[in-house]
Amino acid sequence: MIVKIVSKNFDIPDSHKLHVALKHGRYTSLEKLFSMEPAEVVEEVSKSGLRGKGGGGAHTGDKWKLIPKNHPLPTYLVVNADESEPGTFKDRQILEFDPHLVIEGIIASAYAIGANHSYIYIRGEYVFWAKRMQEAIDEAYGAGYLGKNIAKSSFSLELTLHRGAGAYICGEKTALLESLEGKRGHPRLKPQGKEPEWFFGAPTVVNNVETIASVPYIIKNGFEAYRAYGTDNSPGTMLFGLSGHINNPGIYELPFGVSMKAVIEQIGGGVLGGKELKAVIPGGSSCPILRADEIENITLDYESLIKHGSSLGTGGMIILDESVSMPLAMKNLFEFYHHESCGQCTPCREGTGWVDKILGRLLTGDGTQEDYKTMLGACDMLNGKTICVFAPSVAFIANSYIKKFKAEFDALCKA
Repeated sequence: MIVKIVSKNFDIPDSHKLHVALKHGRYTSLEKLFSMEPAEVVEEVSKSGLRGKGGGGAHTGDKWKLIPKNHPLPTYLVVNADESEPGTFKDRQILEFDPHLVIEGIIASAYAIGANHSYIYIRGEYVFWAKRMQEAIDEAYGAGYLGKNIAKSSFSLELTLHRGAGAYICGEKTALLESLEGKRGHPRLKPQGKEPEWFFGAPTVVNNVETIASVPYIIKNGFEAYRAYGTDNSPGTMLFGLSGHINNPGIYELPFGVSMKAVIEQIGGGVLGGKELKAVIPGGSSCPILRADEIENITLDYESLIKHGSSLGTGGMIILDESVSMPLAMKNLFEFYHHESCGQCTPCREGTGWVDKILGRLLTGDGTQEDYKTMLGACDMLNGKTICVFAPSVAFIANSYIKKFKAEFDALCKA
């Protein structure tokens, strides 16, 4: 069940150092890469079906194809390493154990879209990982894998590591770009049609760390090799995280389409302490929760999770046992989301705080049935009335907890 594509070098001692990385296959895709035209690279990635692994699941090749031809301004590639989602800890594994894989993927991706400058936007709290990544960047420059005429080719690329200030909202790509431009990290209004992102008015692609780290395998081995794993609509692999009440927490690279229940029981070793499974948050805290009885027929791919009323998200599964109070768990999350709302949109800024306060009243025994109705009304206000998906995601969380564990919330309400 476990596959080693992105995670192939994770268990090798000193795999983050260039001399070790070179011994274990890093930068070997470049010879083939530079024998291809950029358009051929884009087509290879498109055929692979590679999808964004930062939560959205958009087709990577389709995003790359949005870059306009012959634009007067330079093209940029921005790598989103602002891993802020509670329950998600996979990108830091790549940055820690195989930073040269990320650089190799950046070279390939930048070459494909015609970018000669790339940025890695990394979460402010990731001090260790930022240092680890910068050391790898310095090594790559010293060995000729970054800078002028990479690997004796005609392609040149500058790579800059930029540390954010620890705002969850900057994981949203347009807020990230605003921050990278030196402004407050507020999401931008979405265009009516399909177009690339824009960095200082120049066409830009924003991809997540794991997405970029998947590219070298596709270039070196061909799209068929990548599609040999996963499903037709969700091909390849993903780094799935297991945390919470689970015997074997950690990061596991698995093909899309495996059984969620089998992953929890076989790879995760079952629920901690032999207790009963109560619920699973399937892809980081912003995904609607699933009851234990709902996971029987769920497979870990985009389509299956959507079909069952949730989403794959970042693949960070949080396992909750029978002892968990769902109102308390929801309060924990809403304290986070209330704090992390950027405040740009009134429904989000006020609504998250409103729900948080009501939950507090319920948990102290002062809540009423009217409060319960108000909370549901606030969730409706959050959904679809804001610039970005922060508020709708929070509304989906709340509705899933309240409706799927209604008895627990009802028990807290006074008549």
